[in-house]
Amino acid sequence: MGPIPKATEEKIAQLQLFEQNLQSLSAQKQSLQSQILEMNNAVKEVEIATGVVYKIVGPIMIHAEKEKITKDLKERKDVLDLRIKSVEKQEKSVEEKAKELQTEIMAELETLEKNGRTH
Repeated sequence: MGPIPKATEEKIAQLQLFEQNLQSLSAQKQSLQSQILEMNNAVKEVEIATGVVYKIVGPIMIHAEKEKITKDLKERKDVLDLRIKSVEKQEKSVEEKAKELQTEIMAELETLEKNGRTH
């Protein structure tokens, strides 16, 4: 096989960028999932709490109503769920583009290899 054409090399570089993007999206998704788990645990703790409930605001803790805290936590969880769905859509889009590009690259490399054998 001869030298790889510049266009093919650029496609390979683009594919590597897609892979890096997928890794970044995966890390974002894991972080969001971790935050959702924390929200779920916090909601459970608030629901079983008896007596006074406190909320951390900046560097201090203040008294808060259980219902208000539970509502706030559930709303934050809903926002995180939406962000996860957005990241998953991005992941799917990048995966499809990467798969398409990989198919193109493989076809070009196979053509190069065949042409290299016939010469």
